[in-house]
Amino acid sequence: MHLTKCRLSFLLSLTILVIAVEGCAAKDNRDNRPWDVVAREVMVDRQIKARGITDKGVIAAMLKVERHRFVPSALERLAYGDHPLPIGEEQTISQPYIVALMTERLKLKSTDRVFEVGTGSGYQAAILSLLVSEVYTVEIIESLADSAAARLDRLGFRNVYVRCGDGFLGWPEKAPFDAIIITCAPPKLPDPLVAQLAEGGRLIVPLGDDFQVLTIYEKTGDVLKKEEIAPVLFVPMKGIIEQ
Repeated sequence: MHLTKCRLSFLLSLTILVIAVEGCAAKDNRDNRPWDVVAREVMVDRQIKARGITDKGVIAAMLKVERHRFVPSALERLAYGDHPLPIGEEQTISQPYIVALMTERLKLKSTDRVFEVGTGSGYQAAILSLLVSEVYTVEIIESLADSAAARLDRLGFRNVYVRCGDGFLGWPEKAPFDAIIITCAPPKLPDPLVAQLAEGGRLIVPLGDDFQVLTIYEKTGDVLKKEEIAPVLFVPMKGIIEQ
């Protein structure tokens, strides 16, 4: 099989990452625990806590959810690295720190009902499910929606409800939501989602086209309080928003 220079570079990068991750896990795994348990602890210590995430619920969820179950089998050993990974259909699973940051900034309560745009492989929904009452998540790519639903069910995340559709439209019959998380980048804030956000609710989104800023909104009456958090890079939002 002919490999382009770009493909060779990508494979070399993956090989280096595998060696680095396994070496790190081996170094810290002094009591012969499963590699993934050690890898999650290293991930949380060096990527999550080290960057200022302090929410105990978020940290506990990141330690519990087996991230390697949410990536292609060939990439399992890279699942706990400090980077996003491809999951097929030109989509990605977000960098662990970004997942933790977005989750923490929503200030979730155990009674909250959350709506997610962009299910992907289901990892973000799994994290959320350990922190709130119900998670409703929409994925526009049918193959990803189907595989995520099956995966979440197989792994026992019973309070996550997956639908294939356009997240721009939300999930009106289940609204209002205490929090909304958008894990793809729209060029502007989708009005239907603002309408489905509960009073006092929080919405977090990577907003923008080529240049994106992670932004959080809090709804008070007809007013949206806005705070820009950090520059980020997400896959673009697809569907109606593109028209």
